[in-house]
Parts: sequence; structure tokens; C-alpha cells
Amino acid sequence: MVLALEAAGLEAIAAVGGKNASLGELLRELGSEGVRVPGGFATTAHAYGAFLDANQLRQPLGRLLDGLDGNDLGALQAAGRAARALVLAARLPDDLERAILSAYGQLGQDSAGVVLTNGVAVAVRSSATAEDLPEASFAGQQETFLNVTGEAELLAACRRCYASLFTDRAISYRILHGFDHLEVALSIGVQRMVRSDLGAAGVMFSIDTETGFRDAVLLTAAYGLGETVVQGSVNPDEYLIFKPTLQQGFAPILSRRLGSKAIRMVYATGAVDNSHPAGAGPGPEPLAAPAPGQAVPGQTVPGQTVPGQTAQRQHDPAEALGLSHTCTLAVDPADRARFALTDDEALQLARWACRIEAHYSARRGKATPMDIEWAKDGLTGELFILQARPETVESRRSAQVLRSWHLEPHQAPVITRGRAIGASICTGRARIIQDPSAIASFQQGDLLVTDRTDPDWEPILKLASGVITNQGGRTCHAAIIAREMGITAIVGTGDGTAVIADGEAITASCCEGDEGLVYRGELVFRLEEQQLSDLPATRTRILINVGNPDEAFNLAAIPCDGVGLARLEFIIANQIKVHPMALLEPDQLRDPADRLAIAALTAAYLRPADYYVDRLAQGMGRIAAAFFPRPVVLRFSDFKSNEYARLLGGRDFEPQEENPMLGWRGASRYTAPGFREAFGLECQAFKRVRETMGLTNAKAMVPFCRTPEEGDRVLAEMARQGLVRGENGLEVLVMCELPSNVIGAAAFAERFDGFSIGSNDLTQLTLGLDRDSAQVADLFDERHPTVLAMVSLAIQTAKCCGRPIGICGQAPSDYPEFARFLVEQGIDSISLNPDVAIATRLAIAAIEADLAAQG
Repeated sequence: MVLALEAAGLEAIAAVGGKNASLGELLRELGSEGVRVPGGFATTAHAYGAFLDANQLRQPLGRLLDGLDGNDLGALQAAGRAARALVLAARLPDDLERAILSAYGQLGQDSAGVVLTNGVAVAVRSSATAEDLPEASFAGQQETFLNVTGEAELLAACRRCYASLFTDRAISYRILHGFDHLEVALSIGVQRMVRSDLGAAGVMFSIDTETGFRDAVLLTAAYGLGETVVQGSVNPDEYLIFKPTLQQGFAPILSRRLGSKAIRMVYATGAVDNSHPAGAGPGPEPLAAPAPGQAVPGQTVPGQTVPGQTAQRQHDPAEALGLSHTCTLAVDPADRARFALTDDEALQLARWACRIEAHYSARRGKATPMDIEWAKDGLTGELFILQARPETVESRRSAQVLRSWHLEPHQAPVITRGRAIGASICTGRARIIQDPSAIASFQQGDLLVTDRTDPDWEPILKLASGVITNQGGRTCHAAIIAREMGITAIVGTGDGTAVIADGEAITASCCEGDEGLVYRGELVFRLEEQQLSDLPATRTRILINVGNPDEAFNLAAIPCDGVGLARLEFIIANQIKVHPMALLEPDQLRDPADRLAIAALTAAYLRPADYYVDRLAQGMGRIAAAFFPRPVVLRFSDFKSNEYARLLGGRDFEPQEENPMLGWRGASRYTAPGFREAFGLECQAFKRVRETMGLTNAKAMVPFCRTPEEGDRVLAEMARQGLVRGENGLEVLVMCELPSNVIGAAAFAERFDGFSIGSNDLTQLTLGLDRDSAQVADLFDERHPTVLAMVSLAIQTAKCCGRPIGICGQAPSDYPEFARFLVEQGIDSISLNPDVAIATRLAIAAIEADLAAQG
């Protein structure tokens, strides 16, 4: 009736359920490799059957559940309440009770074999035989109880686990997925508690959950027990870590995002209210963070006794356990401003995620991304894996169809913003609901706006077109269920219920990067689907242009040969927002508002300049990782002086130029006294991408380089910063966008590893016009014979010198005749905006076939 966890493995799913079988598999197969899992034991499915038979429960449960309509919420609630009451009123068979207590006693022995007087604290988890399967997760459908101590509490928690097989949400989920209610058995897992109440905990996936990108680990972390992360009651820290180079020994943290971590769940002691045990759905909701050490309303600070105190939301009286479990406290502001994990700890967890995924993939004979819960013991500092299950949404998405959502141009104001879940868009009427019992006010297609969700909200989520929450991160309940149900979700807005009006028309957009935006009004959008199978190969390499790192994982699904242009300007303007010299010389700032804004952005860094390097490296690294090992060309900054001046602090470091288009820009900045150290920050970030993250597919490109001698100075400055052309395979390219680049191409070829034609600047400087001037805009045309002559000369010279040459720009996709001209000239690559990459590939393939047919 009871098995030690290490005695079970994946072959024992029918006996101990998916969750417990997975724990046993990890203990048995990966423990020797250093993957730590808390020890424990599990009751078997046979024990559950014996419990039902001993109490003659099969027939009455069958009568309650057979033929039940999961959409009839009243009937569902009544049947669930009655079923739980039957189970809770039943007794555990004597032989099962003895087996549980015997195993618990062994678990409670210290290293000398002495049994702890009051019993060891354990987590009691439900593990259904249809749970944590690759086809259906059943995540959160049954209950978990934390900090259970002593024999009486343990036996009571076991009965509650059995009863939780008949929660409304579990019954509804089985109906939805076609499982027979009495064919699904329940195993109970009992594990030693990891003291993460004094440390940290969270969730990680061995796949990017929003894009399906399989080469990243997404890790979330918060202080205290991990239920706050799973429930979505806290906005956690978040890491993205690149798996291929991690396994080569590098430290590829592509993204590190600090969460607010306003609360933490800890052990509660003394007599406390238990009408809402941990894991049993939403409890008292702290709409604003309480003071440090202050209990959240409706719960208690450890050590306090509050007889008769009740939580804000009641459950069935028959289900109250009278146990002491957990309470929620505010996190000290100083701790909130720090990450809950060190980088080394995040990397260690990611390595375990890779190892667990590899093991499960080998067992199943196919790639199996994993959904993993982890904890850090605050007493020992040790990391542990608490659960591991196959990820069931992104891993099953078709790789043959590329779906992309696009908002049509609009001027609608942003109401609020949060973490984007997926990349979709939805519109509809906002409904602010604080409790799932208010489902009567919710209509099909409405957008749910609430503080957070748990499994009790799933009947409402089935009706919703989208969900917006105040709390939660990318691994919270609302995010997981939204992915599973295919609806739009924006989590962690902080103020959604306050700033969105109940009943107003809104648009929730997740198609603009990692940040989800809520707009006022129902905006027009479109969904595009592109088939990716059977695309023709081309001699001309098809590359894409990438600006926003947050979109890189999605864009990597487009069939292409790499990235021909990744501008650093987007990262600097949108993710850094500060002029680099303002970080290097903060004493030169004259505007107090700029000083305050910069101080807020850089508060987590010892030196302000570290903020610039870190954020720039993360942006560049994310793009390089998305396309690894395909080449990614990262172009150094090419802001003009008026554009740099718009950054925070920029006005104090930039000259006022009459014609910035032809002024202090590109290569001329990199060795100038007023910008040389700022360029050094770019070099440091680039070096981190290649040497710390291991992304050696990253190539550097120098823009607007007027003369070969200027190129020499830039290469010397790069070498001074540790970037030596040719070392460790480093390639440095140059933009071919000036007439001097074309005429002197042979000299530039002696210094650089290749060229990329910048058709915009080359056209304007060849024709002698300002492309920003409306008065001469009609003269701007890349197809003008003079421009074509310059492009042809550049290509032929590069080929004579044995250097590759490509083009980055819109013209090849806008003008078929221009694309044909480039192919005829033998250009090596064409870099395009992502939305036209597939169509242009087809056009290029046709052109090449036509040219081949002509001989």
C-alpha cells in the first residue's frame, strides 16, 4: 500500500500517479548525478481502491458523477460538494493507516535513527494516475498541503488529498478530457519539507513557454514557499538561460528580470485558521503590500494565536482541517530590490533542467520539454527539485505553421501593461471579478480582469477571450491555463483592476514583445498564418533584420539563414533608455529629473555603467541565442546626435548639429574623446556575449565608416577593449553605405571580413538628397541607374577581393526587379524584414530558377 519514492519510477505511473512516479524516477536515476530531490513515500492506487471499497463509496460516487454536465455549474458544484463530503466522512482502512504512519516514522528519523518527538514536517501532495502525463497535465487539479507535522495532521491531510480528487475543477477537467471519474485513482506523496520558507522557491520550464523556443530554460523565483509563484500571488524574478552553451560550460543568462516579490509564504505556528489551507485556492488577497513582518489580512504571523479567526473566503465547513500550515508576510524592501537567487544558483538549476529533460526525452524516445518546481533550503542553502512533469502546451504546437498577430495602426491609449503570455490579441468587454462565485455576471467572450486566478477560476476562463491579472509571472496559474486554453493573457499588471473600468471595451495585445499592453477600445487586428513546409533552398542566403530582442525567439521560427542586421539602437532606446556618457560621468548631469530617473533604473547595480553593459549584453545575447548557431550580425550603435540627445541625460553630452545625418555618427564616434569610453561599453557587452555566454555566432559590424583609416582606428579601439579581429573566430564587417565605401571597397576589404550594403544611406548619398526631407522624397529611389551602378560596383569589388557581401533593407522585397538585379549580380545574402522573408525566399528561388534555365 505504501512505497518509498525511490522504489517507484515512470513505469509505476499506474500505481503511484504521474507526480509520484516522476519524483521516484528523479531520485532513482538522477540522484547519483547530483540532482537533489527530497525523500519520501507514496501510497498506491491500490490503497485508494481499498479506501473506496472499505467505505463502500464507488456506487454513491458513481451516482453523483455519472452523466454530469460540466457546463452546468450549479449541478457541478452540488455534485462536487456531496462527493467531497462522502470522502471526508470516511475512514482510512487500518492497514493503510498503519503503513502510512510506519513510513512517516522512518522518514522522521535523524541520522542516528532517533525518531523526532513531534514528527518531521512534510509536504503532502496529491498524485492522480492521469496526472502529469505528456498529453494532459492536470496541474493544480488536486490539493497539496504544506508544513504538515505529526501523525494526526498527516492522516487528516491524506483524507483531504483523497477528497480533492472531487473538487469542482478536477471533476470538470476529467469531463473535458474524457477521463472516467472512478477509473482515475489517487496516490498520496509525502516528502520532507524543504525550508524554502527561509529561502526561495519557484518554477522552471526547459522551453520558452511563450514562443515554444526549445533552447532556453525559463526560471522564476521568489522568497518563501513556492505556492505564491504557482498561485500567481507574487510577481517573481525571472531568468532566461540558453541551454546549448550552458551545457558547454558557459554562463549564458540571456535575461534577468527583477520581480517585485512583495510577499512570501512561510510556516505558521500556533492555532490559526485553516478554512483555507495552502494550495486550496485563493485566500485573503493583499491588494497592497503590508509592512514588513505584518501578516496579510485574514492570516497570522507565526507565533500568534487568533482563535476563531476566519479567512476572507470560506470553503465547505466539512473540509476545514483545523491544521496549522502557512501564512503570508510582506518582504523587506531591501530584499525585494535583490534577486532571490545568485546567478550561480540560477545556472545550477538550469543545468538540472537540461539533465531532467534529457533523461525524460531518452525514456520517451522524443524531445520532452519539462515543467519543474524547485526550492532552496534557507537553512542549508541547498537547491532541490520538488516536482517534474512534461510540458503539455508549447511542446505540442505544430512547427509547420507560423502564426503571427498584428495590430492595425491606431492611436488608442495604453491603460496598463504587464507580462505578455503568448503572442496573441483579443478584444472584448472587461469584467472585473474578485471571486469565481460571481460567474453569473460573465459572458462568453468577455475579458476577465482580476487580482489572480487559481484552478477554481477555470469555469470562467473557459468562457473568456482573455485574462488580465494584477499579480503573477509567466509560470503562474493564469499563464499556464491561458496557454492550455489558447486565450490571451497579460499577468502582473499591478493595477489592472484599478485602472480598467468594468464593462468597458478593451484590447489585450501580446504581439509586441515580452510586455503585454491593454488598450482602450476594441482595436482592429489580423492573424497571419504561413506554411513553413517544403520551402525551396536558394543560393542567395536569406537573412532577416531583428530589432527587438523580445521578439527574437518568435522570429527564429522563420526559415532563414541567420540575422543580417541587428541594430543596437533599439536596445539602447527601448531597454536601456540612458545615454552611455550619463552613466560614465553622472556628475555632468544638470537636470535633477534625469538624475532621479537614471538612479531608479540603475539602483540594482554597483556602478551605473554596469547597467548599460548588462542590459545591452542581454539584448544582444538573446538575439544571438535565438538563431544559434546561425550567424547573427550585431551592428554597433549608429544614433545621430539629435537621436542620442533624446536619451536620458543625452542633452548634456551631445552637440547641436545643423545636419546630424552627415555629422557625428557611426565610426567617427568610437574613437572620439567625447564617446570613446561609451563605445567601450558596447565592446564589453559584445565580449560578454561571445566569451561569457559562448555565443560565437555573433559577428560585429561597423556602421558609417567614412575612410579605411577610420576603420583602422575603430579596429584598434576594439582590440584595446579585448575584441581582436580573427581571435576566437571573431569577424568584423563594415557597412557599405557611402560612395567612399564603394569606390574604396578594395581598401576596406583589407581591413574587414565582409560588407553589408545599406541601401538607404547609399541611395541618399549617391543622389545627394536627405531622405528625411519631404521636399525631395520623390527623388529617393534605390532603382535609379546611378544607384544600381554603385551597388554593382560594390558587389563585383567584394567578389574580386574574396569578401562576402550582402544587403540589408526593404528594397528587395518592395521591388521584384531590384531583387532580380541583386541575384543577377551574384550578391551573397539579402537581409529582410521578417514579415516578407518567406515571400521573398519564394521570389528569389523563382528568379534563380529562371536564371538557371536561361543558362
